[in-house]
Amino acid sequence: MVIVVASGKGGTGKTTFASNLALYLARKQHLCFMDLDVEEPNAHIFLKPEATSQYAVNKSIPEVDLQKCTFCGQCADLCEYNALAVIENDVMVFPELCHSCGVCQYFCPEDAISERDYEIGHIKVAELANIRFLEGNLNVGEITVPEVIHQVKDNIVKDGGIYLLDAPPGSSCSVVESVKGTDFCILVTEPTPFGLSDLALMVGVLKKLSVPAGIVINQYQEGQTIIDDYALKEDIPILARIPFDRQIAELYSTGIPFIEALDIYDDIFSGIIPQIEELLAK
Repeated sequence: MVIVVASGKGGTGKTTFASNLALYLARKQHLCFMDLDVEEPNAHIFLKPEATSQYAVNKSIPEVDLQKCTFCGQCADLCEYNALAVIENDVMVFPELCHSCGVCQYFCPEDAISERDYEIGHIKVAELANIRFLEGNLNVGEITVPEVIHQVKDNIVKDGGIYLLDAPPGSSCSVVESVKGTDFCILVTEPTPFGLSDLALMVGVLKKLSVPAGIVINQYQEGQTIIDDYALKEDIPILARIPFDRQIAELYSTGIPFIEALDIYDDIFSGIIPQIEELLAK
């Protein structure tokens, strides 16, 4: 089962929830945790893995043979992302803009364009108690976030286990890449107008992708019904409520998962997977 934890905005406690859920589940079974927030991965702060290996994430970019090139400019004209520019007797390639679509190579009339690997990031792999941990990292200055996310998700295999994915914040293309193809999405939000606004954006994305979802309300206080009212209207189940607790905030500030220090919150996580299984069965 592939479960992605997402949110419409940053700061809702998405990574806090995902890492605590992973640690709770790891008490009884093995699982794989993937940090897909490749621009600023931070799940390692709570899970504290020791990297055992690391490998590069590459994309294909054009390489022009100037001996064959006639500088006709067709490659630059066809490129939707302005990754090539033909100037006099040279062709400039801008790797950070290239989307590896291969159009320039396919349509080059002189067969002067080939492809080469260009490193855009790397993936760290680690093992800790009952958790296989993968973390995607985008190199500084690169913008092709979805490609790194895609290559992290390539490690998902149909082995009957649980894969827990920590998606980037927001509802942009990187989040779409994180969510698509998953079995279920847990939306972590906060009971504020801002939280509701961005939650609604993510619900719209999930409807387009046909991915079922449930909501976790973080920093919940009695009497706050703004998210409950929306969930009732949209027929989305509330999976859990994490209370507004100073102890949780203090533990978070020191990088300690609250599930390890506050046993009273075990019940919050014990019902998550059974609820998801029941929803998927329906």
